[in-house]
Amino acid sequence: MNLSIQRALLSVSDKSGLLELATELVAKGVEIISTGGTATYLRNNGITVTSLQDITNFPEIMDGRVKTLHPNIYGGILANLSVEEHKKALADHSISPIDLVVVNLYPFEETVKKTQSTHEEIIENIDIGGPSMVRASAKNYLWTTILTNPNQYATFLEYFTATSSTPLEYRMQLAKEAFQHTAYYDAKISNYFENVTEDTLSSVSVLGFKEDFPLRYGENNHQNAKLYGDFSKIFTKLHGKDLSYNNIVDTDSSAKLCAEFEEPTVVIIKHNNPCGVGSSEDLIQAFEKAFSTDVVSPFGGIIAVNREVDLKFTQRIESLFLELLVAPSYTPEALEYLRKKKDRRIVMVDYNLLNLANTKEIKSVSGGILVQESDTVLFDAEQLRCVTNRQPTEEELLSMHYSLKIAKHVKSNAIVYASSNQSLAIGAGQMSRVDSARIAVSKAKEAGITLKGSAVASDAFFPFADGLMQAVEAGATAVIQPGGSKRDDEVIAAANEHNITMMFTGIRHFKH
Repeated sequence: MNLSIQRALLSVSDKSGLLELATELVAKGVEIISTGGTATYLRNNGITVTSLQDITNFPEIMDGRVKTLHPNIYGGILANLSVEEHKKALADHSISPIDLVVVNLYPFEETVKKTQSTHEEIIENIDIGGPSMVRASAKNYLWTTILTNPNQYATFLEYFTATSSTPLEYRMQLAKEAFQHTAYYDAKISNYFENVTEDTLSSVSVLGFKEDFPLRYGENNHQNAKLYGDFSKIFTKLHGKDLSYNNIVDTDSSAKLCAEFEEPTVVIIKHNNPCGVGSSEDLIQAFEKAFSTDVVSPFGGIIAVNREVDLKFTQRIESLFLELLVAPSYTPEALEYLRKKKDRRIVMVDYNLLNLANTKEIKSVSGGILVQESDTVLFDAEQLRCVTNRQPTEEELLSMHYSLKIAKHVKSNAIVYASSNQSLAIGAGQMSRVDSARIAVSKAKEAGITLKGSAVASDAFFPFADGLMQAVEAGATAVIQPGGSKRDDEVIAAANEHNITMMFTGIRHFKH
């Protein structure tokens, strides 16, 4: 069923493309009703407009807070013209149908993003009448066409200029987009209030994400996928192939781990787990330390750094096949050199935005989602305590902290051996903590790395002393773990017996 358009209501904040749309409507004899600033804009551009208050016989009041909420407007939008009682109500109250509604909403999201916006300004940019008109029009899509975004105007005009009408299937599509539009808008408002009231995990989950960019496929090539949200505002691709689903996961993981360190640091990630981490006075030395942990796994991996990348660094890593490089900035010479390989992805990260965005984690499960606060704490200084007879040296303390920063980002069960400025061995993702410990030691032996004098971090407590004994036999002299096992006394006794110093943090860092 095509719907002839004879009367339109235009009320927009974003006036992009509005004049062209209105000109085509007038050319076809459509009556245009408009409000406040939109009406002024159209009149100033030579478009004849019927004022909204001429329809409602009531002026705008309360600084424009009340203007469209009137039966003469909503009756015209909501009337089901296939129902005789609706048609009679229109006639009884001298209400004419409104066939086209063009509305976009007060710029609430943009106002929130402006750092100088006050709370009062933000509240005033919560649209009331606009969402009501959008929802009313979408509900009555059988008899009303609703446009909520200037990017819809071109397709609408293709239908309208050809037939002066719109087809039913198209109106249903517009209705879906209209409800998505208001749902997203309301989600942003809800999230704002959640932030200002510090209610981080409400009883009702309201997620407001727009498509960031489409993906060729998901984790595997038979899975459809899209990215939603503001990822591309935090990470900017400067060169190379499009980012894949797995690239995006690894990019995010590598940057979050790298953000743990203040000193120049290099992180190498493969399949969402760190292969190696190194810190030094410059990035080349940091890379040498990170790469030495595991010289095999980084093939096809990702490198993230927390300093500007220069030409010397790019030349050093050239021999290593990398999928992706992440850095806060690049010198022009480095970019020119890196772009010689057309497929390698070069990404720039804004660590300030990354830290601001790192507040919640969301995972899907069958029939729902899991939402939690992000794990942004390494340990609580008030809970941190030495539980062994031997206190740690200053160097052992630095090594324990370094190893724990890495373990926090390793898939559980996680065991990480480290010095004060580099990873030495990493055991990840095993069902048994002892197996993770064995793998770490085994990889160190294969790489010819000594673990003598190292510190070892465990993301959760040692349930038995056997995990600790793995560290003792490997040569570690310091252990940092959450504690909390029923056999803590047994583990502490074993540490004392072998003159190991051990710290309990009281905070677990499981990562599933």
